Amino acid sequence: MRRRDNANGAWSKSRAAWIQPVDFLVVQAFDQYFDERFEFLGAGGSDFLLVNLFRGVIGAPMRPEAIYELFERLTRRAELPRAVVPHMARRAFGSNVSDAGGRLDEVQALLGQKNPESARPYVIPDQDRLREAVERVPSPRELHGRGEL
Repeated sequence: MRRRDNANGAWSKSRAAWIQPVDFLVVQAFDQYFDERFEFLGAGGSDFLLVNLFRGVIGAPMRPEAIYELFERLTRRAELPRAVVPHMARRAFGSNVSDAGGRLDEVQALLGQKNPESARPYVIPDQDRLREAVERVPSPRELHGRGEL
């Protein structure tokens, strides 16, 4: 990722360039998108990651508003009870890294944040992991034997 003036008005908050690692699901989704993109644009195209394939100027970079509209349509199509917005994917990524054992500094680096504390709001513990934490706490009977309390 690098901050620059973009034709679509999108920009990175970070002034420093950084690399965003992705997991196999993102790679698989991008492969499918790229196949479809290739059908529309051929080998040329754009150096932007996401471009218009159906509306607006075909091959032009997607504007941030179009990304939000896409999420809105997908939310309705999936009949989800609440709106899903692009930033939720970022939060989910931070939480997934944490739930997989990632430390706060790792979440910070993967999110491209300068301050480790900036990553803290993105770390939302999995409910099953919280339940496991509660169950690890010994009962008073376990701590003091089976006698009277």
